[in-house]
Amino acid sequence: MPKHILIVDDSALIRKELGRLLFDAGFEVDYAKNGQEALEMVLAYDFDAVTMDINMPIMDGVNALKEIMRKKPTPVLMVSSLTQKDADVSFDCLELGAVDIVGKPGTITLRIEESGDEIVQKVKAASRMPKNRLKIRKSANLTKSKLSNEEPKKIEKKEADRHAKVQKVIMIGSSTGGPRLIERIVRALPAEYPHPVCVVQHMPQAFTEKFASRLNGLSALHVLEARNNEAIVPGKVIIGRGGHHIHFGKKASGQYYVKLAPNLAERYFCPSVDEMFFSASKVFDANLIVAIELTGIGDDGADGMVELRNGGAYTIGESEESAVVYGMPKEAYRRGGVVKQMGFDAILEEILKLGRL
Repeated sequence: MPKHILIVDDSALIRKELGRLLFDAGFEVDYAKNGQEALEMVLAYDFDAVTMDINMPIMDGVNALKEIMRKKPTPVLMVSSLTQKDADVSFDCLELGAVDIVGKPGTITLRIEESGDEIVQKVKAASRMPKNRLKIRKSANLTKSKLSNEEPKKIEKKEADRHAKVQKVIMIGSSTGGPRLIERIVRALPAEYPHPVCVVQHMPQAFTEKFASRLNGLSALHVLEARNNEAIVPGKVIIGRGGHHIHFGKKASGQYYVKLAPNLAERYFCPSVDEMFFSASKVFDANLIVAIELTGIGDDGADGMVELRNGGAYTIGESEESAVVYGMPKEAYRRGGVVKQMGFDAILEEILKLGRL
C-alpha cells in the first residue's frame, strides 16, 4: 500500500506542485487549505506524514501542529519560507514535535526542480517513523536565552583556552530528528567540559546561524557557527555552516582550526558529515577523535566512520531503539564503521564520561 500524505498549504500552487512531486514518487496524496482543515482530516483519517505550511489563515501551522501532537501524534514536516522570522518559528516547531524542516522559498516550482529529491526523501523518512517515537515538550520556548548573563564568561573562557591542548575532539553528525538531540547534548555539557565539539546537522542553509545562536543561549559552553580559522579549543561547540563543509587544519604551533570548504564533490548534503570525518582522519591523530553518528536519513557519514575506525578512532553509532530515523547510523554500523552502538541516552552519558576521564 502506498504511504498516505497530507499536504497543508493555503496556496493552491504550492499544493499542486508538492502534490505532483509526491504523487509521482508513489505517495497517495490529500490536501488541506489551512491548519483547521488539516486537524480535522488528521483526526478523521490515518496519514503516514503531513507537510505543514507555517503561515495560514484560520489556524496557522504552529497551532495545528500543537493540536495534532496533542490529539493524534503524526509525523509532521514543516514547510518554511526560510526567512529569519520563520527560522525561529521552525525551531519551536521542532521542539513541539515536528520531525524536520523543508524549504519553500519564493517559487515552489524552482525549489522542486532544484531540491525535489530532498523533499521526497524527507517525506519518505517521516512516513516510515514509528508514531510512538513522536514527542512533544511542555514548553517550546528557545527564543529567550536563559544564559544570556553568562555570555561574558563564555568569551573570557574562549580567550583563556585559545592555546589549550586538545586531548579529545568530539565530532557529531545528525540529520532528521537530530536538532533536539544536539540541544540535549549542549544543555548537558558543563562549563568546564575539557573537549571541543564539532557538529554537522543537516538543515536548510539559512538556519544554521540561528541554530547555533539558539543553542548558545542554552549552553554553558560557547556555541557558534563554523567560520574560517576558528580555533578548536575546549569550551567551544562549533556548528557546521549551511552551504559549506567543515574541514580542519593544524598550525605549526599545534593549534587546530576550522576551514570552510566549498562543495566541490557536489555532495547531497552540505555541510556533509563524511566531509568532516574524512578531513579529521587526515588532520587529527586517531586517538584524539571521538566520532558519533546520530539519527538521520541516508548514509552521510557512514564511509567516514569506516575510515576513522580503520585508523583507530573511537566511533559510536546510535542504535535503532532510539533513532528517530535509523538510516545514517544503520549504514555506519552495517559497513563496519561503529566501535560501539547504543541508544541516545547512553551516548550522552558516554560524552559526559569522556569529559571526566
